[in-house]
Amino acid sequence: MSKKINIKDTLINNGIVLLLAVLVVYVSINVPAFRSFANLKNLAINAAPRVIVALGVSGCLITKGTDLSAGRMVGLAGCLAGIMLQKPDAPGKIWPNFPQLNVFVVLLICMAVCAVFGLINGIVVAYLNVPAFIGTLGMQMIVYGIALVVTNAVPIGGYRADFTTVTQGNVAGIPLLFIYLVIAAAIIWFVYNYTRHGKYMYAIGGNESAAEVSGVNVKKTKIIIYVTAACLYAIAGFLFSGKSGGASVNLGMSYELEAIAACTIGGVSVNGGIGRVSGVIIGVAVFELLKSSLQFLGVNTNYQFIAQGIVIVVAIALDIRKYIAKK
Repeated sequence: MSKKINIKDTLINNGIVLLLAVLVVYVSINVPAFRSFANLKNLAINAAPRVIVALGVSGCLITKGTDLSAGRMVGLAGCLAGIMLQKPDAPGKIWPNFPQLNVFVVLLICMAVCAVFGLINGIVVAYLNVPAFIGTLGMQMIVYGIALVVTNAVPIGGYRADFTTVTQGNVAGIPLLFIYLVIAAAIIWFVYNYTRHGKYMYAIGGNESAAEVSGVNVKKTKIIIYVTAACLYAIAGFLFSGKSGGASVNLGMSYELEAIAACTIGGVSVNGGIGRVSGVIIGVAVFELLKSSLQFLGVNTNYQFIAQGIVIVVAIALDIRKYIAKK
């Protein structure tokens, strides 16, 4: 017998997406520039690194964890990449004697540095049983402090051409950033759906005790999740830095909150065990459309932050509501 659809619950649970869809339609009708190809392309470029951040956060959420250090790792990676890829004659060069490394070697260095912080996060959460919220909050402050020390709080610019080429370039008219997004999403989708690690991850989120009893190495799996997430943050920071043509310690600030909200909007539950890569992408797209819509409507930037904050709170509240309704 087919299950009846509760229209009221469906509307409430998907209220944010529906309201934002109405907003997008309204702006598209009243501001033609919003629906232009140029704006859609710009939205895709802006969303690409944010999707990569959200993909990292999604693994933490699926296992009933979180990662509040995500944004600061993005910032640190962006600053490190910028420092190492400055032109030899760049004004105010941070590390004047640093060798001119290959751009992809620099990316690997950024990933390795962030992976260390992800490893520490995983150990703190898995072995010390510190709540992920507290452990990653502490790491957030540590990473931000390191970024301040490394950069001396000085903005970074004067990038080499090869750095901007791999982050701002196009292939057959398709932005490289969008191609990187597709590659990252495809890899994470495969891991989530077709690997033992992915199955373990969902099992831990569904019932950690049952997963451990059934033979899942819970601690090892959690550590892999946080290390993988940190590597994704590093990639995003690298891309953000090159895309912007400059970086500062404020790069990535609050990106973890946007990522959590986007994941939740896309169906990744903060209560664990549920989440799809497609949902993460949809969630980020919805959040980016909200910001773009408010900008095209001429809404004051201060009020835009208020709107985004409301979306974050409501998204989490609706997710908890769905969880309670299932119990």
